[in-house]
Amino acid sequence: MDVIQVIKDQIEKNPVILYMKGTPQFPQCGFSAQVVEAMTAVGKPFAYVNILEAPEIRQSLKEYANWPTYPQLWVGGELVGGCDIIMDMYRSGQLKELVDGAAAETDGSD
Repeated sequence: MDVIQVIKDQIEKNPVILYMKGTPQFPQCGFSAQVVEAMTAVGKPFAYVNILEAPEIRQSLKEYANWPTYPQLWVGGELVGGCDIIMDMYRSGQLKELVDGAAAETDGSD
């Protein structure tokens, strides 16, 4: 399976997925750490991919998403953005609404 197909499968199979440097327990950059804090505060589970351990995904996702930086948050199959956008959405309450909506779609609740 080629790398682009792997990325597409990850995004399709996970309603909320974060491509980040490191892991949620041990982020490897300040931007990833900020996004993990915001996602943890939202309180819904999310998948993640440590791009430092997957250099082929790290390079190919930039091209697939047409977004040059990490972290990248994807919700419901759509790129939400990077750290600045995610933090702005977190502060305004939009991130919680978006993630709650994606979680509701996958578990069948309202």
